[in-house]
This record gives sequence, structure tokens and C-alpha cells, in this order.
Amino acid sequence: MSKILIVEDDDNNIYVLRTRLSRQGHEVAVARDGKEGVAQARALAPELILMDLSLPVMDGWEATRILKSAPETAAIPIIMLSAHAMPGVRERALEFGAEDFETKPLRMAELNAKIERVLSGGTRPGRIFKAG
Repeated sequence: MSKILIVEDDDNNIYVLRTRLSRQGHEVAVARDGKEGVAQARALAPELILMDLSLPVMDGWEATRILKSAPETAAIPIIMLSAHAMPGVRERALEFGAEDFETKPLRMAELNAKIERVLSGGTRPGRIFKAG
């Protein structure tokens, strides 16, 4: 199927995501902080990145900004993940260049639908990214 990079620092979330995605036939790589996520995205060229927002070393916001600003990684779709379901976070994630956003605790059926939509080339839920 597809190569998916999970950028996440929580062991339980890594286990759930890696297990479920692997069972679906995806090749899964894991980075535990934003800096490592940027490096792995450049090295592996995954078809999709699942990016947590609250990460050590470099947060998901900055990692996404870097990835979406670089020509070699700008086209890699990103779904941002966060336990912060405050108003405006989803909209901000889309403004940063993410294709979609999912809150934690993860609801796998909804996340899987978003993953399938993004991997099949489905349209983004409405935003225009301007690298800056």
C-alpha cells in the first residue's frame, strides 16, 4: 500500500497507529520529535505524514512549516494530530499546510477515512497554503 510516517512521541499512540496501519498493509516509519520527522520525511519521501502538534525538540507546527516550505517535501500530505481540540486549531492546521486534522483520542474509523481520502488524491477541506 503506502508508506506512512508517524511523527509522534506518545508510545501508546505510536503502538495503536503502527499496529492498525501495518495491518492495513501500509509501510510505517516513526519519528519521535519534529526535527527527526523532518529528517525522515526528506530521507524516506513517504506518501503521507501523521504529525502530532505537541512534540519535543521541534513541535509539529514548525516541522510542518519546514516541510511545506521545502520543494522536496511540500507535496507530501500531512494530517495533523492533537489532543488540543480548542476552537481554531483545525483551521490553523489547514493554514499551515496540513491536508486535514484529527483530535485525540484518535477515532480510527474517522482517521482511516481521512487517510484514504488523502492517499486517493481527494481534495483538501478548504485552504490555500502560502509558504513564507
